[in-house]
Order: sequence, then structure tokens, then C-alpha cells
Amino acid sequence: MTPKLPKISVIMPAYNVDRYVRRAVESIQNQSLDDFELLVVDDGSTDRTGQILDGIAERDIRVTVFHTPNGGAPAARNYALDRARGQYVLFFDADDWTEPTMLEDMYEFSTKNHLELAISGFYIDTYYGDAEQHNTELKACADSVYATQQEFRSDAWRLFDANQLYSPWNKLFLRERIEELGLRFRPTFWDDFPYVLDFIRDVERVGVMSRPYYHFIRQRGESETARWRPDMYAKREEEHGWMLDIYRHWGLDGDPASMEMVQRRYIERLVGCIENVCNPKCTLSEREKLSQIREMISSERARTAAVMARPRTKMMRAMIAPIKAQNVGLCYREGSFISFVKRHSTRVFSTLKANR
Repeated sequence: MTPKLPKISVIMPAYNVDRYVRRAVESIQNQSLDDFELLVVDDGSTDRTGQILDGIAERDIRVTVFHTPNGGAPAARNYALDRARGQYVLFFDADDWTEPTMLEDMYEFSTKNHLELAISGFYIDTYYGDAEQHNTELKACADSVYATQQEFRSDAWRLFDANQLYSPWNKLFLRERIEELGLRFRPTFWDDFPYVLDFIRDVERVGVMSRPYYHFIRQRGESETARWRPDMYAKREEEHGWMLDIYRHWGLDGDPASMEMVQRRYIERLVGCIENVCNPKCTLSEREKLSQIREMISSERARTAAVMARPRTKMMRAMIAPIKAQNVGLCYREGSFISFVKRHSTRVFSTLKANR
């Protein structure tokens, strides 16, 4: 007899997360929908992550743990995708958690509307200090089921604006479509964004749920985003190219609302690239930092974005003013100030970022 296939395959890469992984797994085990498989890939952890997972799997047949040499999150997700059997796929980070009705609500919404992709709201919980103090930021869009592919594409700028189309973990993906596309995660830093872009490129049936379920956890002191990354500017340039490409593919590269979002997104992230260069851990000399900032703000892309972007707040208008003025020194001072706040006051930084 052919075994019954689960409704949802939950895929979770796990690497050195013994402080958090039990909470993540239990938030899946305690779902109101129990017809799922949880595929956890222990990606060569050197702490107790593997032992914790094996102990859980021994007591729950819905949980399968794979132990692989460390190859990074993209390889771990792909390893699990090759073994997934569910009608839909949900990706989950091992240091996050979710509300107990996420799987049931999203599955019912997806099947009722015959969706290839279901998107829900989510929370960003940024922790600071020594206790459980944190800021919570809600990211969501209004309920919607797009009647046509073009309707989704025309409205996608709103979803991008609300951070709904970047990460994979607030979504149910139809696995049949994943396999038809031969879609897998690319072996690159920030691999989740290109995966989502590849999936939505020609997607037809998309629905949005305003209700938030998933809690994305930022432990700012440990977060990779707090470090200096020598390749950050190159990655942001690559991402901007992806955004321009998908809007050309959609035939919306002349749409004012879509292009304003794309250009505003670019220049806001350019501010982050400048801050990254100003991080004290950056190994460049001050002269080299100023030279790199000059290169960033004087590019054709930066000049175009400065003209087209319409920042939503006075704060963001002030932050991009040095870029618009092509003032390298002021960009450097601003980046240094942002870096100082980011390193010394997580609460202030996360609040300002949430309200930018």
C-alpha cells in the first residue's frame, strides 16, 4: 500500500542552534494541523543541536532528522527538498517559532483557492539586553486572492514594500510547481530572496492572508547583520539587478508605482551599505572608505534612485539627502553615526528601522 502523503512538508535547516531549536520544533509539533512531516537537516552542528533533534525524533514519527556535513543553509534546504513528499512546502528557520494555527489556516486557504503560493503576515521580534526584552514589528498586507497573474504582478510592489516577498518562511509553496521548475536554493549568501523571485517569476495563483503567524527572531548581538561584510555592496547591486530583471520580465518596468518601489528599495539599502563600510570592524583605511562611498553614491544606479525614490518619512528623506547631494563626507559621518547606534542601542536602532 502506498503511504499517504502529508499535506505539508516543513523544511528546517539547523546549525549550532541548541538554545533555540527545541522551541522551533515544538511550535511545529503543537500545530492544530497534525498532517505534516518535519524534515530537519542538522548541518554539521558542533553543539548539542543534533542530540536534541534526535531525542525529539525518537518520540515523534512526524519528525525526521538528517545529519549532513556542514554545507550551509542552501544545501541543507535542498537536501530536504529532495526528500519532501508534502502537497505544500513551508520553510522554517531553527531559531524562530510560529503560532499554533499557521499550518491549518494556510493550508485551508491554499486548497480552498487552488493556490500555488500563499503568503501570510509575520512578526519580527528583535531582542536586546540580557533579559527577554524585545521589540515586535508586524509585517502584513490586506487579505487578497489575485484573480489573474497580471493582477498579482501589478500589486506586487505593495507586497515588496511590506516585506512579504523576500523570505520563504511566511509562505506555503505548492511542491508540484517547485518540482516542475526544478527549483532549488542557490549556493549564495542571502539565498532565500532569489529562491522566492524564481518561484514568483511566472506564478499564476497567489493569495495573501493578513493574519501574522511566524515569529522571525533577531538576536541582534549574534546576528550576522551586525557584522561588517566586505561583499555587501556587491550583493545589493546583484539584488537590484534581480529586481529590475523581474519587472522587465513582467512588462512593468515603466509602471510608476512599481519602479518607485524598486528605486526606493535600492537607495534605502545603499544607506545600509554605507553604514557597513563605516563599521569599525571594516579593515579599509579611512581614505579607502571614503573612496568606496564615493563610488557607491556616484554610480548611475544611485543617481537614478535618488531622483525616482519618494521616501515615506522625514527620517528617510534626511538619510538619503547626502546621497542626493553627492556629499561623500556627510555620507561618511551619517554612516558612522548609524553604525554607532546599531552597535550600542539595539532598541533604538530596531525602532528607527521599523519606522523608516
